[in-house]
Amino acid sequence: MNTEIASAGTPEQEAEAVRRAVELLRAGEIVGLPTETVYGLGADAFNADAVARVFESKERPHFDPLIVHLPDVSALKGVADVPDDISKVLNRLIDKFWPGPLTIILPKNPAVPDIVTGGLDTIAVRMSANPVFQKIVKELGSPIAAPSANRFGSISPTSANAVMKELEGRIPLIVDGGGCWEGLESTIIRIEKGLPKCTFHILRSGPVTPEDLRPYGKSVVDGPHVATEKGVIEAPGQLDSHYAPRTPLRLLENPADFKPDPDKTYALLSYRGRVKDGYNRLTDYKRVAVLSPGSGKMPEAAVRLFFLMRELDEAGVDEIIAEPVPERGLGIAIMERLRRAAT
Repeated sequence: MNTEIASAGTPEQEAEAVRRAVELLRAGEIVGLPTETVYGLGADAFNADAVARVFESKERPHFDPLIVHLPDVSALKGVADVPDDISKVLNRLIDKFWPGPLTIILPKNPAVPDIVTGGLDTIAVRMSANPVFQKIVKELGSPIAAPSANRFGSISPTSANAVMKELEGRIPLIVDGGGCWEGLESTIIRIEKGLPKCTFHILRSGPVTPEDLRPYGKSVVDGPHVATEKGVIEAPGQLDSHYAPRTPLRLLENPADFKPDPDKTYALLSYRGRVKDGYNRLTDYKRVAVLSPGSGKMPEAAVRLFFLMRELDEAGVDEIIAEPVPERGLGIAIMERLRRAAT
């Protein structure tokens, strides 16, 4: 299969890219699409055969559910059944965070094919804030099921070129909407009713942080791997090993623990690039990449994380050493990705 990239750089190019993407999605094909978090591999959520192609192209296990992206809030009732006891707080979250990088787990509407949810009786839903994605899903007129547009378990793509490296020859089209401005996958939460406030179980950390959710309820970070009573994962992206480069990556939380092998070459994924942090002079690195040079700004580090991981993966070294970042706010999500990339 020949994979094409359709630029959305000008209004005319964008209109043509949207037209081509919608045409393919309506025909049951799958398309690489830009979102504000990472690029997604989209299919019409109500077309089970198309969704099956997503799993096949990514080599993703069928028990790992997909996120469903809505064209508008009114489409929610077509994919989910909202319990009355959480409807008020759900509406407050939607008003605040949609469109945006917050995915919410809700009871599944039976109309949604079981393949979308990995056989679970719940569904993961959100609305993307990316304007190109919004135009495509609204023109399609149907929710889009879209996990990250990469081979299963590898580094998530934040550019059209990264999607091409992952899925060339497997999908017909990638819509190039530029770089992703969040750089990390959406936060995933499950709402537990309670008085006086609900509890938000954070099943995957992301751009919407516990601090962001605090005005609406209590947040509990459940971590990346959470099993239900049936022994299966509860939400997309919960497997222990994920976001991993092909080159072995080691998260080095204490620089004193590093003993370089003289027969190996190393690259460093640095947080701030500062010598006083204790990592820059541990060995003669072949390559050093810095998440947020000097300042240590978490939003910058989040946007650059997957791009720099991919860059170091292509540097031809034997091992990537990753510095930790402070585990607060967005740092929780970054550390979650680093730990799972190192698993």
